[in-house]
Parts: sequence; C-alpha cells; structure tokens
Amino acid sequence: MSAAPMLEIIDVTAGFGAVTVLHGVSMVVPAGSIAGVFGLNGAGKSVTMKTIGGVVPVRSGRVLLDGEDVTTLSPEQRVARGMGHVPQGRQVFPGLSVEDNLRLGAYTLRRRRRARYAASLERTYSQFPVLRERRHQLAGTMSGGQQASLSVARALINEPRLILVDEPSAGLSPVAQLELRAVLEVVRQTGVTMVLVEQNVAFGLSLVDTAHLLQTGRVVHSAPVASLDNDTLATHLGIGRVLAGATGSALLARKRGTS
Repeated sequence: MSAAPMLEIIDVTAGFGAVTVLHGVSMVVPAGSIAGVFGLNGAGKSVTMKTIGGVVPVRSGRVLLDGEDVTTLSPEQRVARGMGHVPQGRQVFPGLSVEDNLRLGAYTLRRRRRARYAASLERTYSQFPVLRERRHQLAGTMSGGQQASLSVARALINEPRLILVDEPSAGLSPVAQLELRAVLEVVRQTGVTMVLVEQNVAFGLSLVDTAHLLQTGRVVHSAPVASLDNDTLATHLGIGRVLAGATGSALLARKRGTS
C-alpha cells in the first residue's frame, strides 16, 4: 500500500506579473519520500518551489499539504502548517553563530513552547554532530559543506513535515557534495518529506525516489527514479549519459532492492 500524499500540486498555473511560468503543473509526493524536480535553466524549477512555498501566487489550480488546501496561504502560514525551506545558496547568517542561526530557524517553535524548542535543538545536534562541535562558531567561517548542513538543520529544527530544498549542491566542491549527500540521507531517515530541485542531475538522481522532469513550465515526465534511463533523460533534458558510474550503480541497486 502506497503512502498517502504529503504534497499535491494540482493543475497549477503561476507566474510573475503578466508572465506565466508554470502551465498546469501537477505532482504528487508521498509522505516520507524524496521527489526531485529537474530541468534545464528556465524550465521553471525554482518557480515551482516558490509556488509551493507561497512566494509566487497560484493563478489557477491547488496546492495541498497533507490534504489541507494551502493555495492561498502566505509563506509564513505555510511554515506554521509544517513546511520548511532550504534556499538556494544556503543563505546562512554569516555574522551569527551556528546556534543563533538555528534559533532563528525555530522562531515558530519558540513562540509555542520553549521546552519543545530545547528538545528540538538537542535532537538537531544529535543528528548533526558537527554543528554541536561548532555551535559557537560564526557561520560565515564554516566550509561550504558545513554551511549546507546548517541550512538543512535550520529548516528541520522547526519540526516540518515537508521541506523544499532548492539547488543544494550549487557552488559546492565534490567533497562538500559528499558531505551534503550524507546530510540529506539523515533527513530521509527522519521521515520528513522532501522536494529537491537540482541542476546537477546525477547528484539529484542519486538521492530521490521520484523524478519530475520540467520543460518550459510543464511536467513532461514523472516516474520512479529506478525506472529512468539515459534515453528518457536525453529526450526531456537534452543531456548525455547521466546514469553511469556511482549514480548508475546506486540506481541499479534500487532496482534490485538492495538499497
């Protein structure tokens, strides 16, 4: 039996001013899964994330969070309903300590109950030991991989049911990308649902359960990642052999049920 949807995007049209960017976009993201959104530059990936998060208004269609219609809610109201966001570029507060960054991320939790915030902070430090070690360090002095960990942890500390992760590997070295991948696997183990937008298709496919491929603001292909092949990716994304090396091995393992 499949998991109930945590997120449903139903025939959504959205854009800026007179410009329509998304044209009838529909996606279903089961609870506890990771969905990937892939496409070339200008395909509408980031606008999709901003529409889910409430930054870009929906012109038609609906956005449901765990069955609740949040289409007309503000970004702040969606956060209060259990939606978190890891923005592109990480966007930590460089002049603040790691712990102060986490404190800012938990603002809705702290408003409700201080003891619950303390428990969530302790759980976050248990999940991300490097942040405990560096809790008094200024965030701007950390490595790219560590800042990525902080950005993800800041989204998690508010106890969301869904987090939107926008281009997390952008600007990271290969070593930092490995650190980030480990962090996102930690998130998977918590059972939090994720929507991941990635320009680095190989990196993204190694993490997600389902892939949604976008072209000019339309979903042109949606499928479990284990069923994708290079021909499909070439047809819809115009890229060469992505499913090779470590990524191909990881996906093959999924098909065999060994990961």
